[in-house]
Amino acid sequence: MNLNTISKIKNLDSGNFFLLAGPCAIEGEEMAMRIAERVVAITDKLKIPYVFKGSFKKANRSRLDSFTGIGDEKALKILEKVGREFNIPTITDIHKESDAAMAAAYVDILQIPAFLARQTDLLVAAAVTGKVINIKKGQFMSPGSMKHAVVKVQESGNQNVMVTDRGSMFGYQDMVVDFRGIPEMQQFATTVLDITHSLQQPNQSSGVTGGKPELIETIARAGIAIGVDGLFLETHYDPSIAKSDGANMLRLDYLENLLTHLVAIRQVIVKM
Repeated sequence: MNLNTISKIKNLDSGNFFLLAGPCAIEGEEMAMRIAERVVAITDKLKIPYVFKGSFKKANRSRLDSFTGIGDEKALKILEKVGREFNIPTITDIHKESDAAMAAAYVDILQIPAFLARQTDLLVAAAVTGKVINIKKGQFMSPGSMKHAVVKVQESGNQNVMVTDRGSMFGYQDMVVDFRGIPEMQQFATTVLDITHSLQQPNQSSGVTGGKPELIETIARAGIAIGVDGLFLETHYDPSIAKSDGANMLRLDYLENLLTHLVAIRQVIVKM
């Protein structure tokens, strides 16, 4: 896969947004391939550039007994197979400096989790792999402050960087998207909107994150209307059995209808 993945997924005659989508965590090969196959069919039909998303490990969990992964190398090899079988770019998140080179051997894009967006050593380690870097905006950070995270990557010799807004903390147990931040961040980086994590309800007393998936299309429509470059979402054929973040996932059966509506909106915006 060409390392300049951002250019590849953005350069499309239709003027469409691009899509980063997949399960929260890699739970096994069959589930990953099943989800990828369905999303590839939909995005090919709608001419949406697609990147398969899956976490090889979940390091940020509320409880010690929460699912964290099936084994780093096993999960990364599944991501590599998805990319090879479907000829699509892949993305996974990293949590410590040593993850960067390891994950870079298997995927096209390295993602910096929102809570780690200010971790200089992690950003530098990701940057020097030469891979595209996607930095999630910290829930505690302003859109403008994300420029400093981007510059850390750029000054480490890597110009292939994008940012993803995933909402800001609103009180203790809710998230809110300030859409004014999208054009602000677009001034210094390709900008993506995470339409599922933006609807999380973290810090629940049960230790299991909640969410409002019924509002996914509302958030997505708004993002497309203001011209966001790409969308990020987590999807599963049965969110009720997903081992991570099922409460705010989009059911896979709903994806084609959602994307069809969003493509129609983008086409109107492009013609304006």
